[in-house]
Amino acid sequence: MAPWAGVELSALNPLRALWLALTAAFLLTLVLQLVPASLVPGCALFQDLIRYGKTKREGTSRSAACRVFDVPKRYFSHFYIISVLWNGFLLWHLTQSLFLGVPFPYWLHGLLRILGAAQFQGALVSCLPLLRSELALSAFLVLVFLWLHSLRRLFECFYVSVFSNAVIHVVQYCFGLVYYVLIGLTVLSQVPMDGRNVYVIGKNLLMQARWFHILGMMMFIWSSVHQYKCHVILGNLRKNKAGVVIHCNHRIPFGDWFEYVSSPNYLAELMIYISMAVTFGFHNLTWWLVVTYVFFSQALSALLSHKFYKSKFVSYPKHRKAFLPFLF
Repeated sequence: MAPWAGVELSALNPLRALWLALTAAFLLTLVLQLVPASLVPGCALFQDLIRYGKTKREGTSRSAACRVFDVPKRYFSHFYIISVLWNGFLLWHLTQSLFLGVPFPYWLHGLLRILGAAQFQGALVSCLPLLRSELALSAFLVLVFLWLHSLRRLFECFYVSVFSNAVIHVVQYCFGLVYYVLIGLTVLSQVPMDGRNVYVIGKNLLMQARWFHILGMMMFIWSSVHQYKCHVILGNLRKNKAGVVIHCNHRIPFGDWFEYVSSPNYLAELMIYISMAVTFGFHNLTWWLVVTYVFFSQALSALLSHKFYKSKFVSYPKHRKAFLPFLF
């Protein structure tokens, strides 16, 4: 078999197929929301599954059967608890393998292989032009970014955000839990493996640092800072000057990226994932599929939120777009 055959076959791996399917599903859902309602058959369950929080209340009337499956939106914190624990666990194993040469556990190695992680023998890796020598460092940095992102969001859930009695569907809740397990495995599956060990060219991992690692880190910090600012702005809408929560009503947010779009926190989420794609060196197909999924899922949430604001506030700024400044 040609040395590059494994790389070509990896294009068909289960992980990429899964992210492609999720991307297609959210793209179709977004398109259906853009089509005039009169042209699309109404389905209360469908609307209940794609809406959450304030947009769920704004949608079609909900039956008692739908309300049975409601979960408090404040349970968002559970997603980040799972992510901090699980992705911290994966990061610990990756760190041990990179710096101490400790092999991955058999069960984790087997799981990564099922998902489509490429396996190469040490002598073969050096012959593969498509396998970048800095890929191990890229995956390590992206997993660190993901863990820090989850830790910050967990902090925001407890100390910044002010949750009302808004709800999400139990299917959305379960999807969120699985998502943060899957996203960490996606990152780890990008690590070049030699058996159960991470393959690293050279002994000094830091010598593999490239310009796109620095650029990705700067983009990650910049996007995270803006997302934090947006969440602070949203939280402060329900607090007095002393920081005490005084109500749970919705108001028009102003400041930072809110001057351009209705949901800058969703835009910042997209930018965070793009910063990870940059850290991978721009060329990682699997991660670009993740980014594409994030784009359509966040665009859908932003569109529904934009419609909510426009229907609730007559004085809502007309120049604001839903998701992308000046475009959408």
